[in-house]
Amino acid sequence: MSTQIIVLNGGSSSGKTGITRCLKAILPLPWISLGVDDLISALPAKMMQSDAGVELGEDGSVEVGASFREAEAAWTAGIAAMARAGARIIIDDVFLGGRDSQDRLRERLEGLDVLWVGVRCDPEIAAGREIARGDRVPGMAASQAEKVHKGVEYDVEVDTSHTESLQCARLIAKHVV
Repeated sequence: MSTQIIVLNGGSSSGKTGITRCLKAILPLPWISLGVDDLISALPAKMMQSDAGVELGEDGSVEVGASFREAEAAWTAGIAAMARAGARIIIDDVFLGGRDSQDRLRERLEGLDVLWVGVRCDPEIAAGREIARGDRVPGMAASQAEKVHKGVEYDVEVDTSHTESLQCARLIAKHVV
């Protein structure tokens, strides 16, 4: 079986989006990219800053509720269906629950050939990128940098602290079959 889904997990501003762009450019077949940010932007506004939806704390913390989890389950079921229909998909995710998040996604992607990729970045470097981006709550990158990897098992890991996105993508591409 060939790789159907690549899951990139890393904290905010760790470099997942840049790696995704590079993977789409260097992999020989077409890949579709979908990320947790796509899901969040597709949610109704009333789910933002809601106990049931997504709450962003002033310190950069992120809490999700039951309504978000329901939407996430439907979204990942849709991704799995697309992969089963023949699409190759790169998922850009942030495992806020570490291993629990991976287990939830693994269950939804059961039967598919998934490449699990850890995208690490030094918290201070990610915090600098967060400031430069200007579209994140300050503190989010630093608070997520290590937390998202807790207990998670990967097929390959990259560190964007001092390695460019293209070089990371090339390393990941060697594991895509």
